[in-house]
Amino acid sequence: MLKIGDKAPYFEAVDQDGKKISLNDYNGKKLVLYFYPKDSTPGCTAEACNLRDNYDRFISQGYEILGVSKDSENSHKKFIEKYSLPFSLLSDKDSIIQKDYDAWGLKKFMGREFMGTLRKTYVINEEGVITDIIEKVNTKTHTDQILK
Repeated sequence: MLKIGDKAPYFEAVDQDGKKISLNDYNGKKLVLYFYPKDSTPGCTAEACNLRDNYDRFISQGYEILGVSKDSENSHKKFIEKYSLPFSLLSDKDSIIQKDYDAWGLKKFMGREFMGTLRKTYVINEEGVITDIIEKVNTKTHTDQILK
């Protein structure tokens, strides 16, 4: 299990445009890396739009934002266009990044148990060290949880 003070695990994946993105692209920058289950679902849309609506606050404090889910690049592209999201979304179809960041696990829905993406956010500093982990994400006020 990752904890505050740990070095953020390296990741590399493609974004909505098929561009390869890695943790190294954020050296010297603060990064909000958030994991969410599925594009265009109610909770995930609320979370993404909350981050979008407060994007200027993040930028003014030196943060970049990246979202990660199992969805395809094409699904991400549609999600970004539909909701005018100003940040990139990474496609982690094989759940490699999710597993490295403890964002893949047992979920329960309508009495059924299954493995899936856990809604979780990591704040990573300029040196690549985890400075905060948010496990109980409030999709409607997530910005306030991050920028407290």
